[in-house]
Amino acid sequence: MRVCGIVAEYNPFHNGHQYHLEETRKKLKADIIIVVMSGNFLQRGEPAIVDKWSRARAALMNGADIVVELPTDFSVQPANFFAEGAVSVLNGLGCDLISFGSESGNSQAFGEAAYLYLENEAELDDLFRQAHQQKQTYAQNFSDVINTYFSQFPLDLTQPNNMLGFAYAKEIRRNGYDMSIQTVPRKNSHYHDDELDSSFSIASATAIRRTLLEKREAFTAVETFVPAEMYDVLKNHPLISWENLFRLLDYRLSAISTEDLSQIYLMEKGLEYRLKEKISDAVSMKEFIESVKTRQLTWVSLQRICCHILLNNTKQAMDMAEKRIEAVRLLGFTEAGRGYIGRHKKEWSIKLVSNLNKSTAPNFEQDIKAGHIYRLADKEQILHQDFYTKPFNFIDNNGLK
Repeated sequence: MRVCGIVAEYNPFHNGHQYHLEETRKKLKADIIIVVMSGNFLQRGEPAIVDKWSRARAALMNGADIVVELPTDFSVQPANFFAEGAVSVLNGLGCDLISFGSESGNSQAFGEAAYLYLENEAELDDLFRQAHQQKQTYAQNFSDVINTYFSQFPLDLTQPNNMLGFAYAKEIRRNGYDMSIQTVPRKNSHYHDDELDSSFSIASATAIRRTLLEKREAFTAVETFVPAEMYDVLKNHPLISWENLFRLLDYRLSAISTEDLSQIYLMEKGLEYRLKEKISDAVSMKEFIESVKTRQLTWVSLQRICCHILLNNTKQAMDMAEKRIEAVRLLGFTEAGRGYIGRHKKEWSIKLVSNLNKSTAPNFEQDIKAGHIYRLADKEQILHQDFYTKPFNFIDNNGLK
């Protein structure tokens, strides 16, 4: 049996994700596809446009066999910790292959790049610390260091999906996981494309979100770019962005002391003063971030910090050197997925939890807190995220159960 893992956010699930699942099944001969998916707060430091259960359901109805939640401690992170958590989950659940979309499309290049980096990691880290003082983004600094150190590097690391794939490859090699790497080239759209192109059936998640959140009068414009199951969710559920949580962030920044704010995870020295100054006049999240960001302190970096402010995650509590994923939450499965779980769960190094109760909840305190905060965006319409929701069971050929 070939068990393939996918790292995803599905924000929202669209035709490109469906294509990736189909290609993984067909070309990589995957018998079982396990998706580890960010929950209600994402790697870019923003709330998901729709809740984790709806996104998992769409994935299961379009090719995935099992969907589990990547713990919040690892989901709202830069690429290295995000990849560390995701890859460890897939390895712990028995995956022997990881499939991801990339701008490169060359699977071998990711393995070569990981090897070159890890063989020279100490020197590269030292060069990066020096380069980090320059007024460029993390990705630009990192790419410049790599291209300066190596006369020829097999990957363009300024491309976001290449960078994530590189991070997955590094973690696989660093930890000696018995997992191979296969990448599927992105089709039609680029990661940062922010406009829909009606000549294609695939658009970026960025373009879909922008259309939904900023151009609500053009809501039906996204229908051809997402599967029917996802479109129904987008049409009938509240669509969440940072603007829905801005007042809560405003309160947190107004109430917290500067000293306590300085101890929030990912907070850079001195930034706490700038955040408290700028929040006093900002009337929207967009205005607030625009007033704080710099060339080096990017929009995404600030969003991550703001997520940790909402969650009250301190640097001490988020000591990532001490964090290990011992259990993950099952969000849903197909009949094939249920069979795989039943046959192999005793072999896994990570516990799979289907329902929360007094005995299992301590493993998921951070995710439960994140679910409560996510609901504050629209408490009347967003369902309870954890204790009252069971994994979605999709029966492949006979409808839904």
